[in-house]
Amino acid sequence: MAHKCHLCLLGLIALSSHLTGSSGEDETHVFISSGENVRLPCNNALHDCKSTTWNCNRHSAAVELIARGIIMKHIESHERLSLGSDCSLNIRNISKEDYGSYSCRQYENDKQQGTDSRVFLHVLHVSSSQTEISAGRSMTLSCLLYSYAVVSCGDWIRSERIELFWVNQAGVKLRRSDSRYQISAPGHCISSLTTTLLNEDHNREWRCNVTQSDQVKTSVTYTVKSSAWIVSMN
Repeated sequence: MAHKCHLCLLGLIALSSHLTGSSGEDETHVFISSGENVRLPCNNALHDCKSTTWNCNRHSAAVELIARGIIMKHIESHERLSLGSDCSLNIRNISKEDYGSYSCRQYENDKQQGTDSRVFLHVLHVSSSQTEISAGRSMTLSCLLYSYAVVSCGDWIRSERIELFWVNQAGVKLRRSDSRYQISAPGHCISSLTTTLLNEDHNREWRCNVTQSDQVKTSVTYTVKSSAWIVSMN
């Protein structure tokens, strides 16, 4: 399993906020929605990327993705990886399995130089429990933030002032008091939206947002398509 990391629960625009860890490592948090492309910065890059190694850690299983500037071909999703000119790690078409802790490490003459530049990648994903959707049917959408956190999800969300919530097409936050919607939080990093679809819901959008200190970090839109009631993810 370690060699398959899937690139390392807790997505539109990747935004980051820089923090300093107690270990002295440089830390960055990046929020992204599934299906998007993301750039993970390497803040300790030297004169060229031949000294750069990228590792991924998920569930305490460390996997080497890039060694001395070379992509490891045995990694299952290596075709989605590339190295930027500034030694940043680029990942295309992010999936929920890509969440995790990534570290950029520098070597010279086989000796590590300085401390790691660490990036925590948080992936937002929305799914529906229904395979057939039509007017009159009940639909439940689940919005999950996949994140690699040292503390529990609940503690991390509270300490970093993270919030998951739903908005309608006009960007208005949906409230639990609205009789048309049933909004619940089965876990600290998940928010569920249940509603009975109406005829006018053709092409209607519902969006799940993630904010930190009231600033939107990323979001995922779920659209009910017209014609055959086909659902698409954006």
